[in-house]
Amino acid sequence: MKVLIVFAHPEPKSLSTSLKNVAINEIKSQGHEVKVTDLYAENWNPLINRSDFLNLQPDKAMRICDESGEAYAAGMLTEDVKQEQEKLKWADVLILQFPFWWFSMPAILKGWIDRVYSSGLAYGVGEYNDERSGDQYGEGSFAGKKAMLIVTVGGPEKHYKNRGISGDIDDLLFPINHGLLFYPGYSVLPPFIVYDAQTAGEKDYEAAAEKLRERIRSIDTDSPIPYRTQNGGDYVFPYVTCEMILSPILRPFLFIRKGQHRIEKSHVRHEGPIYQYRWKTVKTARILDCLKFWTSTDL
Repeated sequence: MKVLIVFAHPEPKSLSTSLKNVAINEIKSQGHEVKVTDLYAENWNPLINRSDFLNLQPDKAMRICDESGEAYAAGMLTEDVKQEQEKLKWADVLILQFPFWWFSMPAILKGWIDRVYSSGLAYGVGEYNDERSGDQYGEGSFAGKKAMLIVTVGGPEKHYKNRGISGDIDDLLFPINHGLLFYPGYSVLPPFIVYDAQTAGEKDYEAAAEKLRERIRSIDTDSPIPYRTQNGGDYVFPYVTCEMILSPILRPFLFIRKGQHRIEKSHVRHEGPIYQYRWKTVKTARILDCLKFWTSTDL
């Protein structure tokens, strides 16, 4: 197994750095290969601009998607970007590791995504027509590969539960897990999260390190988050809206749980294509998702 860790923390003595080293050592001890991109240590440039596209003419207005795709296809991206793309192609598993700053990843890591996820590689892949919107959300260049987050969170775990003040951590990480990882095809493993990172002591570190070793050892066998694939029949084209299979009685109370889509009661009344749902015969698997609305203890 080949693992790429993209790491974003500026402090070499941080808890995050210590956990990164734990992950590297465990990966190697299991006989796997590992490469690391340490964004702060390497002084990675997170700003995408005209200089990223070596074939862009000076008098041409820059359209990022177009220029990215043309430069990628022509091999006219900068060397730092091409090196990272080769690492992505090499790796069977991508691990993004970062502290959870202001409900997201550090800007330097987002900038890595912006520059490295070129059109033709991470998006803009496959056929686009009225029945298909490319190879994305479960398909694409990274289909067959796995991805996982390692995240340190400053606050206590209870703040990130369903009823916590900060919001459910699965919802907060959804744009990253679903948008940045599942979109280009990765099978996304549940994140490894360390809470109370701001006040963690030696015992806390040792406990977190052992749990991380266990997670690294189970990467091959862990089940991915069961996101719905775009082209697997759950979405209605050409608007790519989720096709829910429910009885009329439950339609106004539709509530799909974590890792899926949430559709509020008021949305059912809306007119317009984005809220046009195709209602069919009830299937057991879908109805059980919705019945959680009635049985959940955390509502």
